[in-house]
Amino acid sequence: MMMTVLAAALGALLSPSPISKHPSRPFGDPLELQRLRSTDSAFASPNSLAAAAAGVAALIAAQPEPAFAKGGEYGIFEGRIASMAHPAVMASMYAASAYSAFTGLQWRRLREVGNEISTLKEQLKGPKAQVEATAEGSKPSAALVAQVKELETKIDALSATRKELAGGSFRETHYQVGSVVLGLGTAFAIEGPVNTFLRAQKLFPGPHLYAGAGVVVCWAMAASLVPLMTKGNDAARNSHIAFNVLALGLFTWQLPTGWEITQKVIQFTKFP
Repeated sequence: MMMTVLAAALGALLSPSPISKHPSRPFGDPLELQRLRSTDSAFASPNSLAAAAAGVAALIAAQPEPAFAKGGEYGIFEGRIASMAHPAVMASMYAASAYSAFTGLQWRRLREVGNEISTLKEQLKGPKAQVEATAEGSKPSAALVAQVKELETKIDALSATRKELAGGSFRETHYQVGSVVLGLGTAFAIEGPVNTFLRAQKLFPGPHLYAGAGVVVCWAMAASLVPLMTKGNDAARNSHIAFNVLALGLFTWQLPTGWEITQKVIQFTKFP
């Protein structure tokens, strides 16, 4: 808009104007007063007005443009509500990521407890068989009895732990929360830069943007390992955990810069 006004003013300034012809000096005007009056009127000519308009237009054009993209053409998508969607949702995704990590570790613990119980039961078979094979009227050695009792105590404790963990439905919860983080988190990780571009017509590369991209990549890599995990691939399980730990670490590192950006968004945007 500013450039249009400036171009119009300059066009008016440069456009040719009719050449005024001063009348010959009238008889009886030795001091040429009539000619002086004609010269004074030239200051109010169309060319002079166009020059003044061009100067004003240049000053207006030099003023800073609004912070909204293309003068706010995108409406509500440039406003505070849309701009605050990214930090609000991503704060929720951070909490969901932490909870997903907790449920994932509890599910892993449930599998490990089952393996430990199986191992202890194998260890118990030998000593228990020796105790049962002891001839009637004779007592098994105290060391053998103590070993059997110790193994049985461990098995009972781990069985109670397994029962408690199994009641938490950690497997289903981990899958559901992880799916929300992957879907909603990825969507709003993209929405944030898009909203920034709508408002400012550019992005601002820096630690926050790069770390956010790393978080999304880690989420995708962790999710891609799930089919192998369901087949019992321990390497895939360990890699899944590693990617999620890295994602949560990058997410945590993002918090200070994210808070700074949120304050700027509040400062430079308006409702809605």
